[in-house]
Amino acid sequence: MPSEVTVFLPDGSARSVPAGATIADLTEAIGRRLAAAAVAAELDGVLVDLCRPLLDGAKVHIVTSDTDEGREVLRHSTAHVMAQAVLRLWPGARYAIGPAIADGFYYDFELPRGARFSEDDLVRIESEMQAIVAEAQPFVREEHTIAEGLEMFADQPYKREIIERVSEAAVGLDAELAAEAGGNPGAVSAYRNGAGFVDLCRGPHVPSTDRLGHFKLTRVAGAYWRGDEHRPQLQRVYGTAWESDKAVEAHLHRLEEAERRDHRRLGAELDLFSFPPELGSGLAVFHPKGGLVRKVMEDYSRARHTEAGYCFVNTPHITRSDLFETSGHLQWFAESMFPPMELDEGHRYYLKPMNCPFHILIFKSRQRSYRELPLRMFEFGAVYRYEKSGVVHGLTRVRGMTQDDAHIFCSREQMAGELQSLLGFVLALLRDFGLEDFYLELSTMPEEKAVGTLEEWEEATEALRQAALTMDLELVLDPGGGAFYGPKVSVQARDAIGRTWQMSTIQVDTQLPQRFDMDYVGQDNTRHRPIMIHRALFGSVERFFALLVEHYAGAFPTWLSPVQARVLPVRDGHTPYAQQVRGLLAAAGVRAEAEDAGEPLGARIRRAKLEKVPYVLVVGDSDVAGRTVGVNARGSEEPERGVDLESFVEQLRVEAAPPIGRELGTNAAGAP
Repeated sequence: MPSEVTVFLPDGSARSVPAGATIADLTEAIGRRLAAAAVAAELDGVLVDLCRPLLDGAKVHIVTSDTDEGREVLRHSTAHVMAQAVLRLWPGARYAIGPAIADGFYYDFELPRGARFSEDDLVRIESEMQAIVAEAQPFVREEHTIAEGLEMFADQPYKREIIERVSEAAVGLDAELAAEAGGNPGAVSAYRNGAGFVDLCRGPHVPSTDRLGHFKLTRVAGAYWRGDEHRPQLQRVYGTAWESDKAVEAHLHRLEEAERRDHRRLGAELDLFSFPPELGSGLAVFHPKGGLVRKVMEDYSRARHTEAGYCFVNTPHITRSDLFETSGHLQWFAESMFPPMELDEGHRYYLKPMNCPFHILIFKSRQRSYRELPLRMFEFGAVYRYEKSGVVHGLTRVRGMTQDDAHIFCSREQMAGELQSLLGFVLALLRDFGLEDFYLELSTMPEEKAVGTLEEWEEATEALRQAALTMDLELVLDPGGGAFYGPKVSVQARDAIGRTWQMSTIQVDTQLPQRFDMDYVGQDNTRHRPIMIHRALFGSVERFFALLVEHYAGAFPTWLSPVQARVLPVRDGHTPYAQQVRGLLAAAGVRAEAEDAGEPLGARIRRAKLEKVPYVLVVGDSDVAGRTVGVNARGSEEPERGVDLESFVEQLRVEAAPPIGRELGTNAAGAP
């Protein structure tokens, strides 16, 4: 047996260590600073604990606590410590699942005798967690047979259910759960730390609890077991964990800012939309102001699509099941569709979850020629998806939505040019709405839910990749994230506080044209199969509306604001002039209001500012005499007095117009 083994680091350099040395030993040999920062490692591409022995020829990448991978390890380990603390404080508690999530972690519990967590309990749990951190308990990995796992968790029904379903995965059932319990086939892995605490887990974890400590528990919520409203409702405790107290404080500040920008709260405060309980979960109604903002958004989008050569179509909300049987949606997407209605002597009708099969029928309504390609169809189409109640969230996850759906039918030779043009169009329009920070994500063939040949998927994926590379943006791979019928590129946008939102998607589809036997007559007078490109620009109007509310914290840019100017007379005698000012603004295409003087001026100004009106114009004696206005611009410290009325109207006319209107010198798409 050799006395040393040689391993290779990410920079290609080799390092020799004594045989039997662990990854932790390697970090110590490289340097004390790296050893202090290391929390796990990638060993030949697999994320493992630092105590894993090194084998000769292995490729090693040390994962430190200040990286995304490292923070995920910190958060997962902190979730274990939280579960251990809860079991200390509430003996007999049942614990379910506790993963790391974006910027934090959670754990689901069922407390004995129906007890409920209060917000005050978070402080007690944190204190107990700090005690566990101070005990420097080592995380020790174990592997057990299914039978041993069931015995180990005899008094934990949720853990037993996971183990039982993992055993079923061996014959092809619910393989996703196998990852939660880890282990080799027919086995489960667990981590033990401290006296009497053990948890199912695939790992890895930090070496010991004293590597943790920079965390904060944030809130308690209800959550159905496995997201199923027919199962027990558990109590979910959320928290965040980072590599330092400074990082925790920065994150908590971002949370406060996110709360200030929450579209659900601002939607109510600004009277934009609501969710009447009489309608059911995930179904929004837009109030006059919110409806006006939607109209401006949609009108601007229509104008840009007209410029880009799209034709507008419209399709019904329901269809017989035959359409979705042909498309494959009933095979691959049925769990996200509303149940069918039986009509017309037993025919099943479905609310549509997608617009694409309808646009295919429009294409097939007559014989098409190569001269018509590329044929670009566009629709603001209402679709309906049965989201579980536990995941419905404001306007960002709804059951009824409007998709700005486009489908482009083109020849194979036109595909590359169309994809590049589409991406450029999408990014330009998103920039018009004030988003600037983007990267692209390429989602490839899913392992289980996919139709078509490997060659077809590879061709479509490469076409998308080449188009994405021309955009001069970062391109990130999302393995297995494509739709069942084809790969996609999605535009990921960062908002004003750095959060990432998935925006527009562009998908190449060679499958639906085959399933619907689509064709066109080519230049050679023979029939050819078109390529179909799916494109949703906003994603859904509702979700994009929510993004804009949060990006701007409710203070829409002037061209999107429901009210662009409000005129306030100082007293009743100034009301006729205030109405005259409003009339001039309206004639210039500005959405303006004039209020009477029935309340104190200060109260009216404060209300306008709370409503985030871009311009509050105050008119008094001197303004009436000199045809001027006092201008309170949103965000300014001091009002500007004595501004010439005609000059201000022209200034606001330009600012209030949507971007396309500014380019043309008109108010083409902005006036209601």
